[in-house]
Amino acid sequence: MTLLPTLTEQISRARADLRMGLAVGMGDYTAAAVETLRPERLAALLDLGHAVMAITARRAETLKIPVYDGTLSRIIVPRDAELGWLRAVADPSADLMTPLKGPFRTERGGETEAHLAAIALAKSAQLLPAVVMVRAKAPAGLAQLSPAACLAALAQESMLHPAAAARLPLLAAEESRLHVFRPEDGGTEHYAVEIGAPDRNLAPLVRLHSACFTGDVLGSLKCDCGPQLHAALAAMGAAKSGVLLYLNQEGRGIGLANKMRAYALQNQGFDTVDANHRLGFEDDERDFRIGAGILRQMGFDRVRLMTNNPRKMDMLRSHGIEVVERVPLILPPGRFNSAYLATKAAKSGHLL
Repeated sequence: MTLLPTLTEQISRARADLRMGLAVGMGDYTAAAVETLRPERLAALLDLGHAVMAITARRAETLKIPVYDGTLSRIIVPRDAELGWLRAVADPSADLMTPLKGPFRTERGGETEAHLAAIALAKSAQLLPAVVMVRAKAPAGLAQLSPAACLAALAQESMLHPAAAARLPLLAAEESRLHVFRPEDGGTEHYAVEIGAPDRNLAPLVRLHSACFTGDVLGSLKCDCGPQLHAALAAMGAAKSGVLLYLNQEGRGIGLANKMRAYALQNQGFDTVDANHRLGFEDDERDFRIGAGILRQMGFDRVRLMTNNPRKMDMLRSHGIEVVERVPLILPPGRFNSAYLATKAAKSGHLL
């Protein structure tokens, strides 16, 4: 081990740079996230040469742009393109205000690995999956990544390490401990609430709960997250045993800002899945391998999983955690979330 950054640390640094509006080197390309790019940096980027804007096939489908490259499309950026136009192409929450953005010219053929890696990096930074790319080596001083190595690293499960733990009496259960786990990739920390003293030789009641600031903290009526959180803690408190994993994957893994963009689209009449697609994301961008990793760290390999989502069970099982029973967590729909719950059942396979 030297003082130089590892690949994981280089990716973490590049992710932070994209969020600040800096460009990064991606193989033979220089790339910048449309969402955070500033006008003067766009001008400097365009000065490097021929530019394209890489977007996902999901966003291209909304814009009626042909997808020749599998999971992405490359829009040729005009030399006089303004940042407002780029952002209108990337962000569908303003589609009604700027409906006419084309006609578009697209590239086809050739290598797209660098474009895929740049989009994956933007997603991991919880930015809109749209990047401006120029085939030119990044200037000295910018982060430089290998596309193949970046894609491989982003696809890997990040190792988690215990950071801290302490007793934390809760309304649902006075005998509780909060554990904080820190990922090696520099990402957000995740938490485990351990209620009572669950037997590591048995299968405790476990809930994988994704962070929902609007539902868990503000009491939003648009989803069922807050009621599910408190119902799960209450069930574990009544049993005097259980583990609730609180995974910081807001908005199905797209982040709070993009979740608000999705809400803006829902207010225009799109359902939660269609809204994600229009933003350029998949139905669900969460990584439930994180939950399996935390359970292994805590010494659990068998669980009774409190969930309505079969994908959570499949992911745990594929990563060495035996799910001996599914415990439903179904709450009555409300006036503001009934359509959301219906979409989860119809399009996401939730057992409601």
